[in-house]
Amino acid sequence: MEANEAKEKILALRAEVEEHSRHYYDEDAPTISDFEYDRLLHTLLDLEERFPQFATPDSPTRRVGGSVSSKFSPVRHEAPLESLTDVFSYAELFAFGARVAESEPEAREFDVEPKIDGLSIAVEYRNGVFYRGATRGDGQTGEDVTENLRTIRSLPQRLEGAPERLIVRGEVYMARDTFEELNRRREITGEPPLANPRNAAAGSLRQTDPKIAAERKLDLIVYNIQLATREYRTHTETLDALRAMGFEQVVPYKIYGDIRGCVERIDWIGRNRDVYPYEMDGAVIKLNDLRARERLGSTTKAPRWAVAYKYPPEKKPGVVRDIVTQVGRTGVLTPKAILEPIRLSGTTVSAATLHNQDFIDRLDVRIGDTVWVQKAGEIIPEVVEVDKSRRPADAQPFHLPEVCPECGSAVVRDEDGVAMRCTGAECPAQRLRNITHFASREAMDIDGLGAAVVESLVNAGLVKTVADLYELEPQSVAALERMGKKSAENLIAAIAESKGRGLARLLSGFGIRQVGVKAGRVLARRFPDLDSLMHAELSTLMEIPDIGPVTAQYLLDWFAAPQSQDLIARLRAAGISFESREEQADTRFAGKTFVLTGTLPHYTRDEASALIERCGGKTSSSVSKKTSYVLAGEAPGSKLDRARALGVPVLDEAAFQALLEA
Repeated sequence: MEANEAKEKILALRAEVEEHSRHYYDEDAPTISDFEYDRLLHTLLDLEERFPQFATPDSPTRRVGGSVSSKFSPVRHEAPLESLTDVFSYAELFAFGARVAESEPEAREFDVEPKIDGLSIAVEYRNGVFYRGATRGDGQTGEDVTENLRTIRSLPQRLEGAPERLIVRGEVYMARDTFEELNRRREITGEPPLANPRNAAAGSLRQTDPKIAAERKLDLIVYNIQLATREYRTHTETLDALRAMGFEQVVPYKIYGDIRGCVERIDWIGRNRDVYPYEMDGAVIKLNDLRARERLGSTTKAPRWAVAYKYPPEKKPGVVRDIVTQVGRTGVLTPKAILEPIRLSGTTVSAATLHNQDFIDRLDVRIGDTVWVQKAGEIIPEVVEVDKSRRPADAQPFHLPEVCPECGSAVVRDEDGVAMRCTGAECPAQRLRNITHFASREAMDIDGLGAAVVESLVNAGLVKTVADLYELEPQSVAALERMGKKSAENLIAAIAESKGRGLARLLSGFGIRQVGVKAGRVLARRFPDLDSLMHAELSTLMEIPDIGPVTAQYLLDWFAAPQSQDLIARLRAAGISFESREEQADTRFAGKTFVLTGTLPHYTRDEASALIERCGGKTSSSVSKKTSYVLAGEAPGSKLDRARALGVPVLDEAAFQALLEA
């Protein structure tokens, strides 16, 4: 490769790595797999070593982790939290062993541990009492997440027999079972699923509200002493000491006298990844002798005495015996390949996701094909390639159905995406999500009817649609696990109270596409009751501000569906108020557009938006020259910067309150 070509390749790789680093470290939302990211970084490092004239101090190969968020106080690490050099082959691993042996011939022992895929953390104790915890950040400075760490049960608040001062390094992770349950709950409530356990753990720990971290049930495993007012000779001695103090660790550790022995352990860990409760993306090989570690030192970002062997995503061929359609709790139809069982990443796989119709068409997947399967994020099996050389003559193409296989309602394609979605108001597959949304604070606001209670009611066969809520009897509810007589009576009373919420909340609760809280209020101000809205023509709906042609058509289609008509009839019979309760209080904000950003001290965003709209104003999600005001709270983000750049007036909560009272 010529120098000019290398320079262009290095610059392009740096830009690509920087972009993926931002998604991974700062936004906790990766767009490629860890293995692909590590490969990019490895390629960049190799090029910089071959063409050192183009290596610069600001290269991502010289830095650790991501940036430090302004939401948290910065913490300067007394002992840097370095990254590890990745190796992708046993040849690279043996080369590492040879380098160590050349510099430290007497240091022959190595420890091999699973590389936990979580969020790296430094935890400090003073006189045996938990003092502070910080994220890795850029390796030199991290974020103070002390209060969130206090919610982790596996982090000891006090230690037995600890040094006067101690800083340990560990990994905050979310167990597989916890992650799967969290995503199941998010699906019920209509929230997008989290990408993988690592990002779920990172996103949870970096929340400003410790209650969120507590709800996510995070765990911590400690694997290194960063600083201690006590002498230790070997890594295994520190591991034994940490265990005696009360820390959870990767056990059992294994010590090997050479790299060849390490290879056996690396292979074993790779074959038995499903034994561990957490996700892992490799194995860490560390020199045991701590004094030898000090002599070997570090590069600009990584120690010379340790490397991480990265497992490639395991792929295996499987035969597609059938393709079936699943209807998710948000109504999205997902095709799934039924496979002849194969053994993949430690588990038996008999099905793999095909994502959507566009994905099937792009790969040209057919029933009877031999396909290559891997685990996305080491969790969900997915088809990644078709081996067309093995395609049988009778292989059958597949197309998603035009009607929902669960309820027979029409299926429509999202106008802004690839998802195919069931339109049924009473679709059994969407039961949990629909009922939970109907009862939510933004809709009918039924106190005590959260996702867990809804699930109990559905599992007991007491509720199939939202109309069934208004036929519940206290004794049936009281018989549910963890309910009792008083809780059942309170729930029945809250359900009865919701009958008078009015048209705006009812429309929001129906879950009609593009008709949420805001559109519900707009419609409730225009129409006196549900019946008049139901009989409105398309042209009338399109004349209403904030109700465009797409939303108007969604409304007409929803009201015309037989399942919707049945639901409305049952709600009418139950005594639900169909009348509007929305009144235009005044027009002081008429013609004004507000953008909300950050956290307000005394209002939620929904509450502030409701006040603005009640006064004739509008809210928007983006700042432009047409924005009248930006209402900024704590941790406002980039919207505040854009407002200042455009000269848009910025209000804090006190100034907003003054406008309301004027």
